[in-house]
Amino acid sequence: MSHKLPNLLFDFGGVILNIEFRRTLEAMRLLNVQGETIPFTQAAQSELFDLMETGRLTPHEFRAGLRTHYNLTATDAELDAAWNAMLLDVPADRLAFIAELRAQGHQTALLSNTNQIHIEAVNLVLKTQYGFEHGIADVLDRVFYSQEVGLRKPGEEVFQHALREMNWKAEETLFIEDSFQHIETARRLGLRTLFLPPPHTILDALPVAIRAFPREYDPAATLSS
Repeated sequence: MSHKLPNLLFDFGGVILNIEFRRTLEAMRLLNVQGETIPFTQAAQSELFDLMETGRLTPHEFRAGLRTHYNLTATDAELDAAWNAMLLDVPADRLAFIAELRAQGHQTALLSNTNQIHIEAVNLVLKTQYGFEHGIADVLDRVFYSQEVGLRKPGEEVFQHALREMNWKAEETLFIEDSFQHIETARRLGLRTLFLPPPHTILDALPVAIRAFPREYDPAATLSS
């Protein structure tokens, strides 16, 4: 008996886009006056990134905040380069796989915590490498950036916004994410989830999760089996 294909709600960084957060930590450490590691987890600094990712700070204000909170001495270009250092590549085989899923009839959307500086940097890479005019939106049905929506994960509101805008039911949607705190919110709301820890990628884990849907699939379990 056939069943409805699950809607696919993708995270971006760590799922479609390769990222390495430590590269930004190291790049910012080199800009710190004392050469100290940047303590991203402190409450005041966390608020800075929350504000940037929900569109409540301009890039100019964000750079000023970086200088103040982290004691950085750097030009705008140096700060942007350090902030963007975590952004790596978008592999062509992942893009081809998403195109194949859409051709099979899956509806697709992106739900990403991000910011104007990162969006512009990634869009430039995608335009240069693949000729995309609208960034990753060129290969998905819809894109929801926290910067533009004004909400961010792991808050429930941003998930509810995406489901409402897509006219999707939670139980018919598979959320693919590499941050477990975001997975937890999705599960509370009734979405099925695919937690994607390294070294797994959508290429090996997502086909299994789709076949298993609506049951949960945990690729991490295969590492210890």
